Amino acid sequence: MRLDFRRFVQPLCAPWFALLVLGSALTQSAAAAETAAQWDLRDLYPTPAAWSDSYERTRKTIGTLDRYKSTLGGSAEEMLVGLAAISDTRREVTRLFGYAFLRSDEDVRDASNQERKQKAGSLFTQLAEKTVWVAPEIQAMDEARIRAFLAKSPALKQRFDFFLAETRRFTPHTLGLEGEAVLAANGDVLAQPNNIFKQLVTGEFPFPTIEIDGRKVRLTDSEYEKYRTADKRSDRKAVFDGFWSTFKNYQGTLGATLATQVMGDVFSSHARRFDTSLQAALFGDNMPERVYRTLVAQANAGLPTLHRYLRLRKRLLGIQDDLAYYDNYPSLFKVAHPPHFSLAESEKITLAALAPLGDEYRALLKRGFEARWTDPYPRQGKAGGGYMMGSAYDVHPYLLLNHNDDYESLSTVAHEWGHAVHTLLADKNQPYEKSGYSTFIAESASIANEMLLGDYLVRIAKTREEKLFYLGEQLEQIRTTFFRQVMFAEFQLAMHEAQEQNQPLSGASLTEQYCTLLKRYYGEAQGVMKIDPLYCNEWGFIQHFYYGYYVWQYATSMAGAALFADDIQRNGGPARDRFLNMLKAGGSDYAYEIYKRAGIDLGEPAPYQALVKRMDRIIDEVEALERTSR
Repeated sequence: MRLDFRRFVQPLCAPWFALLVLGSALTQSAAAAETAAQWDLRDLYPTPAAWSDSYERTRKTIGTLDRYKSTLGGSAEEMLVGLAAISDTRREVTRLFGYAFLRSDEDVRDASNQERKQKAGSLFTQLAEKTVWVAPEIQAMDEARIRAFLAKSPALKQRFDFFLAETRRFTPHTLGLEGEAVLAANGDVLAQPNNIFKQLVTGEFPFPTIEIDGRKVRLTDSEYEKYRTADKRSDRKAVFDGFWSTFKNYQGTLGATLATQVMGDVFSSHARRFDTSLQAALFGDNMPERVYRTLVAQANAGLPTLHRYLRLRKRLLGIQDDLAYYDNYPSLFKVAHPPHFSLAESEKITLAALAPLGDEYRALLKRGFEARWTDPYPRQGKAGGGYMMGSAYDVHPYLLLNHNDDYESLSTVAHEWGHAVHTLLADKNQPYEKSGYSTFIAESASIANEMLLGDYLVRIAKTREEKLFYLGEQLEQIRTTFFRQVMFAEFQLAMHEAQEQNQPLSGASLTEQYCTLLKRYYGEAQGVMKIDPLYCNEWGFIQHFYYGYYVWQYATSMAGAALFADDIQRNGGPARDRFLNMLKAGGSDYAYEIYKRAGIDLGEPAPYQALVKRMDRIIDEVEALERTSR
């Protein structure tokens, strides 16, 4: 799925399983016709038969894990044996699923591959059922006894000290076995709002057909994203009017669906004895609430810079009347010959751009580029988009790309390999149980890579037009990944707080709330942009609202990445070492604390102010280049 922003997905089935997904359009290119070197999954399992053998062994092992029940408190040795058996089984389950997932994406039409993925996914449910007793057993133990076990067994401490502390931290919010069973049984019900949304919008929506340049275009979501960038302003308006009129017609249904999602979030948080749904959402990462609220406050404080950018956009697009919401998407700077990058060129440029990250980082990149870890080109039947999968701790990451030989493809290479190197560093420096890093920290390496890439391309640009093109791309990235995501986060918070205060939610009220935010963020009162109320139905299109509090972490990662990118380029080694040590920490501590050890407190205004200053600096550079042509 491709929305207006990059997406990181942490599957709910396993806390130590990282799957990073970056949406991008699946299009054909000249490279697609070539016989491309695909990933070699034999590093995971030499044959499908070997996978099946491991599947059967693991399935049988899962069935025996409850034999460790009531043994964890016996001694340090017994605790280590029991937890290690469960962890080792989980590690093999994630490896099995990783192979099945990758095979399924090689050709989504192959039923046998889809069935294999379903079989692998079922192992997570079986594993959860056979280990449901673990948390209650640990939580019932005396704290002093656990400390004594950790002191006695270095292996237990190395692998499981953080897990034990986390499990006990959850004690006030863990129900008894009966209560946990009831909540688990409600899982399918609570998932239905998202399922209904997907069924309606993806499968049954009566998307309109409009005429553009004499051709009839049916405005599905992908066609909407394509044609909203049209050069002709009347075409952009027609695209927006047609697309959002359809959503307005379903405002009531979509409002009821999203309201039900919010009700489910609030129900789950109260059932687990949290005061608010925000508190519940942040608890897993032990995240201070001030991080979320500081992010929102600082984005609002930075709106004058966003408005400055929007005024620049209006002037560069030559708009004489009011700037409109549909004017956000066309490129500010056209180049006579759009930049073209083969996969080999994308890898070469990425290596050069990331030189400030040092030899250790670049050596891992080179190793990955030279190996068969990537399925790089689009082809019929292959899954779209792009992602890094790091589920096989004992092997290496795999990357799915759909390289289209354009700037977006180059940017995707830098982004996804940021995730891959992050995974390699974490796996090398942490035991399996501490290698999986939080969503909060996951985008930091990938976005830092993109920023270093952007700065590098600006430096080496051969013409003024190329330089302006790359600067314009950086400005749009900040608008969409920072300001737009924080606006979404503020909307999510407003929805949930309204529900918690027993205020009714409906399609009409959600549209009103969203309109208020659009007008504030895009500066209607300041005369920056005029918001058509029809477009305030945009909330009905954003599937991420069905994932709970989620999108705000794109913005925090971007702020942290901007600070790192600037510091590394300015100060070199010391800043680079802090950054790499953060990546090497994996999931050995809470993401907020790992960031703080790297010298960045995302609960303070400074990182967000630095990102806004970066945007101002880029605008300054654009305006200076403009003056040279006058």
